[in-house]
Amino acid sequence: MATVLVVEDERGVREGLCRAVASAGHTAVPAAGLAEARAELANGTPACILLDVRLKDGDGLVFLGELRATLAPDVPVIMATAYGDSERTIGAMKAGAFDYVTKPFDLPALLASVERAVRQRELSKAVPSAASVSEVKSPEGTLVGTSAAMLAVWKVIGRAASSDVPVLLTGETGTGKELVARAIHQHSSRANGPFVAVNLSALPATLIESELFGHEKGAFTGAVQRRPGRIELAAGGTLFLDEIGDLDLALQTRLLRVLQDGRYERVGGADVLTSRARVIAATNKPVKPGDKGATLREDLYYRLAVIEVELPPLRARRSDIPQLVAHALASSPARAVSEEALAVLQNYAWPGNVRELVHVVQRAAVMCGAEVIDASDLPETLRAPGASYAGVNDGDGPGAAYANLPLRDALALLEKRMIEMALAKAGGNRAEAARILGIARPQLYTKMDEHGLAGRARE
Repeated sequence: MATVLVVEDERGVREGLCRAVASAGHTAVPAAGLAEARAELANGTPACILLDVRLKDGDGLVFLGELRATLAPDVPVIMATAYGDSERTIGAMKAGAFDYVTKPFDLPALLASVERAVRQRELSKAVPSAASVSEVKSPEGTLVGTSAAMLAVWKVIGRAASSDVPVLLTGETGTGKELVARAIHQHSSRANGPFVAVNLSALPATLIESELFGHEKGAFTGAVQRRPGRIELAAGGTLFLDEIGDLDLALQTRLLRVLQDGRYERVGGADVLTSRARVIAATNKPVKPGDKGATLREDLYYRLAVIEVELPPLRARRSDIPQLVAHALASSPARAVSEEALAVLQNYAWPGNVRELVHVVQRAAVMCGAEVIDASDLPETLRAPGASYAGVNDGDGPGAAYANLPLRDALALLEKRMIEMALAKAGGNRAEAARILGIARPQLYTKMDEHGLAGRARE
């Protein structure tokens, strides 16, 4: 049995959390604010702290810095908030939070996080306390989304930014891999250094080696002077290798050496140079050992994927579409979209992901000639039968609607339809719909958010 300090200023939420913690076999110590939390910490060190971000007597993120620096440097802290914004999530994870959860709570998931935190505390008692982490630098705000899928990405960005190890970003085209790479760089200790991006698929194979490693004067025809490579130019900063799956096998061997011991030579040179760049790579191709058609050497994969981030496709984070649309319209002639247009945008499958969405919205904003984009201003391909999941015809049998979809998409469609049917049967009452589906209400809220159904129900 472990002691868990629950810092929450809303009495009902605090009491509910304490009951949940007690039901898991732990001792819950309530604190209505930061003053009470400091008093409880003076009386003893808990095994875990549940800390709300916004408190009446202070900022939970500022208090997290205090905990990490002096008050309880080794105690795992789970941050909780009703606002799943990216900056706070990244900041909390970078500052040393053990986890970051959003309200309404999914209690089974929250208690599982508490159990992991308690276990981590037991394992770390013999380990010296870590140094405090510097204040979070504000991001440029180019990444958008507050869905559960994006919250998971914010967490990984925060953890990746606090280290200096290689990162591998995977996901479909248009999901924002370079934006994630830039976010990691901006929040890291290398933020003041250069961010050097190389799109390997856009370079002729004969030039990639010179672009990456540089060349000496006279190394080949046209090499009239020494030229530093991208690896050298990224010294003290981050080297982003986009489309790493397209890299020639021979060059993969050279890159592996850079990752292993930092050493390389310019083309045509004999001097051994040392790389001081952090490497973040990205690909939309299968690269994991064992995957069909994997294009990376197994040893290079494991060197790159010390931290691996799989970016969700847009169809897995439909609730982010209104925010993405608003972001795309920030500097355009149109200011908003109609409800009908938003429904079309949220129901479309988006094979080109966020990149395609932004293109469609910005084009419609220019072509519509009005302040509000209507459904008729959107491309016919988005409104055509079969363009959206909701418009898929069931055909000759119950499985026909899913026959041409990848398994993940088919399961997502089935889940969405089951939730819609339960909500319809329950007259929009979420509590009743959760009972029909046999799941907890917080879990239903999360699923509704993922599928863009949050506005279709009532308590």
